[in-house]
Amino acid sequence: MKVLYFSLGYCTHDYRFLKSISEGGHEVFFVQLEGNQRQVESRPVPENVSMVIWKGGREPFRWGNLAKLTFDFRRLTREIKPDLIHAGPIQTCAFIAVLSGFRPILTMSWGFDLMDDVHKNKWWEWVTRYTLKRSTFFTSDANVTCNMAVKYGMDANKTVVFPWGVDLEHFRMRNAEGRSKAGFMLFCNRSWETRYGVDVLARAFVMVAQQREDVGLILLNGGSQGAHIRQLLQSGGVLDRVTFGGQISQTDLPNWYHMADIYISPSHVDGSSVSLMEALACGLPCLVSDIPANKEWIVENENGWLFRDGDANHLAEKILSAISQRENLPEIGRASRRSAEMRADWKKNAEVLMNVYRSLGE
Repeated sequence: MKVLYFSLGYCTHDYRFLKSISEGGHEVFFVQLEGNQRQVESRPVPENVSMVIWKGGREPFRWGNLAKLTFDFRRLTREIKPDLIHAGPIQTCAFIAVLSGFRPILTMSWGFDLMDDVHKNKWWEWVTRYTLKRSTFFTSDANVTCNMAVKYGMDANKTVVFPWGVDLEHFRMRNAEGRSKAGFMLFCNRSWETRYGVDVLARAFVMVAQQREDVGLILLNGGSQGAHIRQLLQSGGVLDRVTFGGQISQTDLPNWYHMADIYISPSHVDGSSVSLMEALACGLPCLVSDIPANKEWIVENENGWLFRDGDANHLAEKILSAISQRENLPEIGRASRRSAEMRADWKKNAEVLMNVYRSLGE
């Protein structure tokens, strides 16, 4: 099958999808909407994937360029003659694909498009409904986003949910003897953007650090809230107890999980978070906000804990509670790993996508 894969840019998720599609025996053409603006994956594009040059892929998407991009995307479909377009997020890539008139289209939610972007204004809501009603099939990584898609007009019988998952061989549990006996380390690798709530964690850490001198925090990545988050930590007198790791490659990422005692995700918006699945696979107890998608993964006191979304005081309480039951953390970590093995194996989950391709190609 000839597949045109249309995404905002090139991130770790794009790499894995492209690789699986290509290894599944399909001919893959990769189209980027914003290109270098979203180039956050260090690995080259997988072999046998053809990069497509077009009028997009050079700058951030603007609604004023919609007509130009749609006409040129229509040209691509005439020249490439794909059997299937796989496109997402919904309000940008999938919308342009739908406007091109080509079918069949597999629309893929990226989580934030249905949990956040759809609520921006009436226009974004209309675009969401327009796109989903005209999509041939829909896939997402969480039940909560699938339910939202149906709410906005997607045929419930034309949907499939599968977590994007992780490489369980790459993200492994560390040896028990490798665990640090001194101190207690918290870990978060969510981007420093409003939707991911890292500022909530910063406030909570200040409260925890005032009561415990043995607690440290690792923060990876960065983002537009960087100055604000650093100010919260500095004014709280805990900046010197935070390790800032910056952008970490997929190759090195498991080592950072292994430095931690618990993983924290304070996100306000998510589908099935891949970083959460990575933490589970690495055998980390996970403390996450009680948003619907997280509840699909974390069972209180089994493989982690939930705290009230946006409530820094409650997060601080839960961190202190986790520290107080340190002797139970290894068993909770083993339960985390079992959760990942049952539901987050990318090799198994990618086969679900291949089955969808086969059904659409019939």
